[in-house]
Amino acid sequence: MLQELTIDNLAIINHLNLTFDDQMTVLTGETGAGKSIIIDAVGLLAGSRGSTDFIRQGAGKLTLQGQFTVPKNEDYLALLDEYGIDHEDGVLIISREIHQNGRNIIRVNGTLINTTTLRKLGAGLVDIQGQNEHQLLLQPEHHLGMLDQFAGAPIQPILKKYQATFHEYQQLSSAIEKKKENEQQWAQRLDMLRYQVDEIEGANLKPDEEEQLETERDRLEHFQQINNALNMVVASLNGEEGAPVLDQVAEMKTSVEDISDFDPAFKDLAKGLGDAYYSLQDAAESASRVLDSLEFDPARLDQIENRLTLIGDLEHKYGDRLPDVLAYYDQIKKELEEMEQVANDDSDQEERLAETVTELKQLGKQLTELRKQAAQKLENQVHQQLRELYMERAVFAVHFVESAGDRFRADGLDEVEFYMQTNPGERMGALAKIASGGELSRVMLALKTIFAKNEGVTSIIFDEVDTGVSGRVAQAIADKIKVIAQSSQVLCISHLPQVAAVAQHHFLIQKQVKNNRTTTSVTPLDESKRINEIARMLAGEKITKLTREHAKELLSMEQAN
Repeated sequence: MLQELTIDNLAIINHLNLTFDDQMTVLTGETGAGKSIIIDAVGLLAGSRGSTDFIRQGAGKLTLQGQFTVPKNEDYLALLDEYGIDHEDGVLIISREIHQNGRNIIRVNGTLINTTTLRKLGAGLVDIQGQNEHQLLLQPEHHLGMLDQFAGAPIQPILKKYQATFHEYQQLSSAIEKKKENEQQWAQRLDMLRYQVDEIEGANLKPDEEEQLETERDRLEHFQQINNALNMVVASLNGEEGAPVLDQVAEMKTSVEDISDFDPAFKDLAKGLGDAYYSLQDAAESASRVLDSLEFDPARLDQIENRLTLIGDLEHKYGDRLPDVLAYYDQIKKELEEMEQVANDDSDQEERLAETVTELKQLGKQLTELRKQAAQKLENQVHQQLRELYMERAVFAVHFVESAGDRFRADGLDEVEFYMQTNPGERMGALAKIASGGELSRVMLALKTIFAKNEGVTSIIFDEVDTGVSGRVAQAIADKIKVIAQSSQVLCISHLPQVAAVAQHHFLIQKQVKNNRTTTSVTPLDESKRINEIARMLAGEKITKLTREHAKELLSMEQAN
């Protein structure tokens, strides 16, 4: 519901601040006073196209602000959450600025949004009848959703099941189609992965193998140098060539120990010589053990060289060092397993897709049957409404176009559009293509009377939809708008006294010229002033006692109802 509207510098409106209530508010006044400009302001807040032409002459920008109650609709709340718009207090404050330089600034509860987003949000807040941009009933793409809303609870479980199945169908179809499109690349990738996994796996690599092989290769390549060095150590320490170094160190150690009582320094020297003796003894034993095990094996050296060459080739292909090669192996082995699993699942996917198609057809046929039943009821109700609007010869029909083959839609197998024949002998045509005028207005009202409760729009605006009608038709239109106002807030611009009389609230729109500038003012009318305004609508400029009595009677009759 629109609670408050502030307008600054829009066309001939300098500044207006209006407060609206629920049920029905009528806006009346002379032609050109600015009534439609107020509706334009609401339309701009609902996402209609803005232009610098709207800006009041001499102003740098126009500013609009509207306060709306948040619709109690899960889908609408989800939309607000999607755009990060806070709505905890149940109020939406929409502001819009259009500057002379073309800048267009839109905020909803302080969050900046663009016009496309505003249009999505506005569609759930305001429905402006009289401006094609907002007339959902004239947009065939909305007709199926309206029919489903009219069908109500019976259709919802099947529709949700169909939509879930359709989502699965899309995923399966996409996966299979993608694989078929890339069949050759996919097969080449699979073959390459198998080759690489087999090559690395066949090498039977170990993480620290390369360093161990390099150490062993160095020992074999320098066998003679190692052998000579160790023989020299053993010979020198054990005395195989000349006096044994160990014996000499032992003698030195004994001599110093004999004098160690004469000075503490000698004790330290004796200890150092003892440590040196035992260290050299260990070195001699270690060198001897290595010499005993030392063996030159040319065949083993060839094996090591070949193995290191193999490792080097793998490193050149798959990584800088051996751990990199092994990490790459783990990665491609996992990818290969996944691809082979997909290959094994291909038949399962095709089978599941066929099952999904069958299920979609069954659910789609159920939806079509329920929709056709609802369509029959809707047609009957529309005809009843049209009879009450004195269009008893008009024919309304819900036109179905079923999808051929396996062309599934997100909401079923059906394409639905409302058709109309306004007069006998004329052809049945799409509602969107019916000529505008009094007949179209009545068709809109008939449909609005039925759909108002289901559409979830919090505010419905009728912008002179009663043009071109009078007499009993005018009264019938007034009655219909009154019924709609029981379900949704209604703002109505009208020149019909019958329509003005049924409203709970009445604003008079007037135009004045001050300081050579035209401005618009809005005055809420009490009962006495409403009588005067309705009398003016009945009689024109000259208001007589009789027209006042007629206006008073008309107002009293509607209030009594």
